[in-house]
Formats: sequence, structure tokens, C-alpha cells
Amino acid sequence: MKASSRERLTLLLLQNTTPILFVAIFLFFGVQSSQFLQPQNIENIVKQASFIGMAAVGMTFVLLTAGIDLSVGSIMYLAPLVAGQAIRHQGIGVFPALLLAMVVGMLFGAVNGFAIVKLRIAPFIATLATMVGGRGLGTAITKSRSLDFPQPVLDFGRSEVLGIPLPIVAFALVVVIGHIVLTRTTFGRQVYAVGNDVEAARKAGIKTDRVMGGVYVISGLCAALSGFILVSQIGRLDAPFGKGDEFDAIAAAVLGGASLFGGVGNAFGAVIGAVLVQMVQNGLVFTNVNLYLQPMIQATVIFLAVFFDSLRGMRLARLRRRYIRIPTDRVTQPPRVETTRHGIVSSSGD
Repeated sequence: MKASSRERLTLLLLQNTTPILFVAIFLFFGVQSSQFLQPQNIENIVKQASFIGMAAVGMTFVLLTAGIDLSVGSIMYLAPLVAGQAIRHQGIGVFPALLLAMVVGMLFGAVNGFAIVKLRIAPFIATLATMVGGRGLGTAITKSRSLDFPQPVLDFGRSEVLGIPLPIVAFALVVVIGHIVLTRTTFGRQVYAVGNDVEAARKAGIKTDRVMGGVYVISGLCAALSGFILVSQIGRLDAPFGKGDEFDAIAAAVLGGASLFGGVGNAFGAVIGAVLVQMVQNGLVFTNVNLYLQPMIQATVIFLAVFFDSLRGMRLARLRRRYIRIPTDRVTQPPRVETTRHGIVSSSGD
């Protein structure tokens, strides 16, 4: 049985809800304000989206396994904080500081992975605990005082590669590497397998614990890189730094097509999701929407994306049940039964 034209059109729309939302919102704000379409503003949108986008790529890995990482914002705060302390007290350079921040992020992710895989704590609870603990550790180190970074860090953050701002270049590299890992490596295929059916993946011989722990290490690494690149733009780290960014990263990943139920998503989707989140924030400012209404509108966009994701999953499941093929010969042919002196031996009808 084939799907009707109406059903194919419905599926096509459900599978492309994010690009449709993206184009609709872009055109809406473009019509409302001509300044929104200025090249400088579009560059600013992409540049601002790059910080959340890098974290969203790591979050996509986690969501693919049907997990979640609420500690992203705390890692974005703690990793550059440790690097900044090392610069101040140990006198290390910018690149060693960047590597140190990335190591801190990976260690933080490893703690999340250990709690989830070995201690069997639900991802939401485990990462919620590390989110609070990481933020508390950071404020204990700084005693809630701001930390100023030296000029070489600012020069690094404001540098360009072939005329392209560093944050955009770093974002592009993270997306490309994430895409290669997901599509060209055994680990990437195992991530999808675990997200689709963890028990089936385990029976197929995949070391699911290692895969599930690995995605949290990747998420921590991406969050730390995002935090360091962001702090290198502004040169100062204070207590609220990165607070709430974990929700923007989740929203960007989901808007980019990653399913909260696992098994669906890709690294390039994080680009669309992060730019869409930033575009909404930027467009609301240009259209002079009340500051108190802006979070509600952003929440509505995210809700619509999650709603369509759920609707898409239910629709696809319904179609799979409807169009599943049952071999008629196996159903109509009765089983062959033979009688021996030891009793009855039944065999299949093949």
C-alpha cells in the first residue's frame, strides 16, 4: 500500500518544519525592519549564534542518545575560569589556556558520563547536580568577583581568519568535525544505534556504556570551547556568565532537528537552530517588542518546534504500522505437524 499524495505532503512538511520556520521568521522580521536585512546585522546574528551553536553541536550528540545535558552553562563558566586563573597565576599563554579549558570541559563531561553510566543516575538529575555543583565551585573560586582576562586573550578572540571572525570559523570547524564524526566513524553510527534502541544496540555487540559516556565528554568539550571563545570576546568573566545557556543550546539542537527521543538529528542542524534562536532575539529587538514579551515569544517558537517534533514522530510511527508488509504465504500456509513415537513434533509451514 502506498501513501497518498496528501500524506506524502504532510510528511514532507513535518520533516522540514525547521527550514520552514526559519524562512518564515526571516521574512517576517525582514518585512518589519529593513535594518534587520543589513549585511552587518546578519553577520552579527551568525557571530552571536556561534557560541550557542558550538554548545548545541555537543548537545546534539547527547540528544541523539535520548539524554540531556543541563551542565553546559556551568561548563561554559567553569572551564574559562580555570584557564583564566592559570593565565593569571601561572603565566601560561593563550593557546595552552584554551587547551586547559577544553580539558576541564572533557573532565566535567566525564563526571556526567560516569554518574549516568556507572551510577545509573538519570541524565536529567545527574547533569542538574553537576550544573549546580559546577556553578558553586566557580563562585567559590572567585568569591563572586569578576575575573578580567589580559589583552592577548582579547586579541585572540577578536582575530580573523581570511577576513572571517574567529567565532564563526571555530563554529564552522566544530560543525564539520561533528558531522564527520557522526557520519563517517563507527562511533557516530553507534550513537544513532544507541539512540534508536539501546537494548538492540547492546545485543548487537555495541558497548553502549562507552558510547553514552562519550557523548557527554564531547558535550563538555564543545561547551568549554564555546565558553572560552565567548569570554575572549568580552574579556571579563563574572558569576552569571553562561547561566541559562544550556537551555538555549537545547533549544538550538531541537530547532535544528534533533529529537528529544533520540536517534534523530545531525550537526548541521545545530547551525540552523542556533541562528534561528539568535535571529528571533535580534528581530524582536529591531521590531521594538516589549522586553517582557520577548521571552514568551521565544518560548513559543521553541514550543512549536518541539510540538512538531512530537507530531512528526507520532505520524511516522502511525505510517510504519499502516504500511508494514506481512508475507501472505507465511500466514496462509498451515504449519506441518508430524507424529513420532516420542510424541508430536511441530515444524513451520515453510
